[in-house]
Amino acid sequence: MPATPQPPASPVDIEALADSLVACANALHTRLMRAIRASTRAPDGSLEHGLTQAAAQSLFENEVALRQRANQLYLDAATLAAGGLAGQQQQLLELTAQAQDQLRTINRLKDLIDITGELLAVGAAVASGQPEHLAAPLEKIRHHLGALRAAAPPPAS
Repeated sequence: MPATPQPPASPVDIEALADSLVACANALHTRLMRAIRASTRAPDGSLEHGLTQAAAQSLFENEVALRQRANQLYLDAATLAAGGLAGQQQQLLELTAQAQDQLRTINRLKDLIDITGELLAVGAAVASGQPEHLAAPLEKIRHHLGALRAAAPPPAS
């Protein structure tokens, strides 16, 4: 059983996590705009074949929420660090970087929504200073990213 991750320890660490969440929001925005520009819609739910207005709106709301969560982290960095929160900053940064990479290439709407929702939960746990709420969303992100990597076709040689 993996150890319960702790939130970042210093304002710099918290700002780095906020930067990572912003990067994920940017990747989501780029991916979403590419899907919106697609001219046809496929019944298989593939993002490459278009997107319904409701799904696009939901994803834009996730993007805005990620940015708001990051902004809150920026504002609260000093307060959170002063509260004695210590932790595994590198683990959080690595996982959000992996999520950012996946957000650029995800082809299924459900995967895009699931990962951004879990990123929001990570940001909320850090912002609220409740490390006990970090383990579940981090594990879900790890699992989801692992499943996406396993399902991805091998790179062309």
